[in-house]
Amino acid sequence: MSAGSVIEGAVIMTQVKNNKVKPDTSVQFLKGVGLARAKMFSSLGVETVRGLLDYFPRDWNFAPEVSPIKDIKPGEEVSIFALIESTNFRRFRKPEMFEAMVADKSGVCRIVWFHGGFLQKKLKPGQMIMATGKVGEYKHQAQLTNPRFMIVTDDSVDPSRQFSGGVYPAKGNLTSRRIKHIIRRVLNNVEDVVDELFDEDFRRRLNLIDRRSAYRWIHDPPDEDKLKKAKRRLKFDELFLMQAGLGVRRYRLRHYYRAVKCVCTDKIDKRIRKRFPFLLTDDQNEAIKEIVSDMGGEKPMNRLLQGDVGSGKTVVALYAALLVVANKRQVAIMAPTGILANQHFISIERYLRKSKVRRICITGGLSGDRRKRITGDIERGRYDIVVGTVALLERDIDFKDLGLVIVDEQHKFGVRQRQGIRKKVMPHCLVMTATPIPRTLAMTAFGDLDVSVIKHCPPGRGEVTTRWVDSKNKGKAEEFIRKRLKAGNQAYFVYPRISSSDTSGEIKAATEECHRLKTVFSEFNVGLLHGRMPQRDKDRIMQQFRRGKVDVLVSTVVIEVGVDVPNATVMVIEEADKFGLATLHQLRGRIGRGQAKSWCFLFAQTDNELTRDRLDVMIRSNDGFEIAEQDLKIRGPGELFSTRQHGLPDLKIANIIEDYDLLVMARREAFKLIEDDPRLVKKGHLSIRKNLIDKFGSAIGLADVG
Repeated sequence: MSAGSVIEGAVIMTQVKNNKVKPDTSVQFLKGVGLARAKMFSSLGVETVRGLLDYFPRDWNFAPEVSPIKDIKPGEEVSIFALIESTNFRRFRKPEMFEAMVADKSGVCRIVWFHGGFLQKKLKPGQMIMATGKVGEYKHQAQLTNPRFMIVTDDSVDPSRQFSGGVYPAKGNLTSRRIKHIIRRVLNNVEDVVDELFDEDFRRRLNLIDRRSAYRWIHDPPDEDKLKKAKRRLKFDELFLMQAGLGVRRYRLRHYYRAVKCVCTDKIDKRIRKRFPFLLTDDQNEAIKEIVSDMGGEKPMNRLLQGDVGSGKTVVALYAALLVVANKRQVAIMAPTGILANQHFISIERYLRKSKVRRICITGGLSGDRRKRITGDIERGRYDIVVGTVALLERDIDFKDLGLVIVDEQHKFGVRQRQGIRKKVMPHCLVMTATPIPRTLAMTAFGDLDVSVIKHCPPGRGEVTTRWVDSKNKGKAEEFIRKRLKAGNQAYFVYPRISSSDTSGEIKAATEECHRLKTVFSEFNVGLLHGRMPQRDKDRIMQQFRRGKVDVLVSTVVIEVGVDVPNATVMVIEEADKFGLATLHQLRGRIGRGQAKSWCFLFAQTDNELTRDRLDVMIRSNDGFEIAEQDLKIRGPGELFSTRQHGLPDLKIANIIEDYDLLVMARREAFKLIEDDPRLVKKGHLSIRKNLIDKFGSAIGLADVG
């Protein structure tokens, strides 16, 4: 350790002794912590005093006030403060029992703990004890059975307060009670650690208590009403700061960057629509109208296009791309996988046959001289539309004049990957997702984007029937599938794992099951597709499946999005109980692409009630938005969309489902504030600015604004 570090540590220790802790003071220097417990705190995600105060209880206890023993009655929950007069351990009783007779000035009470042998060395006559529990009666005498208790050695301590307060997630020798004591010491100096975000008028208007009281009451609530008020205030703060961060990000994009106008004339509109051999739906036309309006200005478009599987998002995205090409600019279309990138390219080719639009598909497999030649042509502007994966973000790819970036399935990219392409230029941005996003998530994970929704699918799509199949009916289902294959249709078999080496052996895997299915369907061609295969092999298998040379495609969720084979009318999802609802719905969306009726079989054997409920949702509904709402309720937001993945701070106390009304209010107030003071430099806003930078770090770009 350097001399500087020693001096710094000594200064901090002096500050702590003088009760002058700061928010960024390491917990190591707090009384009762030290280096060993600081490491334990670190494993719980707590590094500083600020982090300690944000380590909220998972539950709360409210001990009754201390009652004189003479006043306690059977059936009541009570707390007593008494002297231990005698103890007795009855070892040979069944079950064994530890007994203590305790007394205060008003009377005597018996306390028993079954299986209490461990108390022999802990409880001794002459000690003062605080106990809380339900009163019973034994031989006409008041008795507490297995109460919570503590030995009280300090006369200045309020014993009833020791049982009240938060119950914390603990680890090792860092018990909940120890954490509570450490936090309570910090709460004695809460004015030095917690700053207020809002003035009194703001708090009165929204019925919020002050922030310091909120921190005191969340950790040490005097009663349930004050706990409720503390939760509401801290939940609002958390949601407000998240929405303010999104608001700053949105404001920066709209006011500090410029994009090239892409004008849509009647002539351009007619030329683009001629490319589609069908009339667009009302939803598609409305989405196009919003996109055209955005790109007609100099503010960069930042729009989310969401729609259920098969709703026609690709057509809308291609319209936007062709509008940009008509304005002499380039377009980048970015997909999370090579399979999906190729699928997009095939769809584009279908509509742009005999077109003068120059297009190319780049995936990770492109290398050598050919790659150099193609990237050089992109830089010289010889390609109008470039489709690819994250390979489009690599350093050797530069666009001459990039006007639009289309990102498909944005939540499958890391936030840094998505930002990479926008560091080079500031094009318009259209984000597509076939995962219907509930309104709560749209306001958080995608809160800085404008949203267009395609709710209804184009007419003419085949009906999809979903069935849950248990093990005893599996043979019947396979026989039904054989009939569909004989009729000239194709089928998918999807598994949760690539091989049995990836599992405990109990979960079925694609590689091993492919061998079995080649026997079951021996008269048909069975192919295997998974993410570890070389790109050229994946492309070859998909090409064969599209052309009908492969009848049964055995796969993992690599085919979850984007794969479009109208002749595939059967989908089997093995171990369906291992998938989330959103994934099941995405997989089911690979069938019913043509006009023929399709069938989705969910193979699962489960007695779990929650799992059965999820499978029932799939059977009764084909509406992706309804399914997404159900998935959100069943699994919670954390499993569906990681806040970290979107560059947002984790939510520690708020829940975007349960606290939806607070989320709406926080969003309204945060966006109003950012419009009024985007740099947050006005008097009264500096604390919000500081807290935003603490939560978002440099990702928010507040330091850049202005």
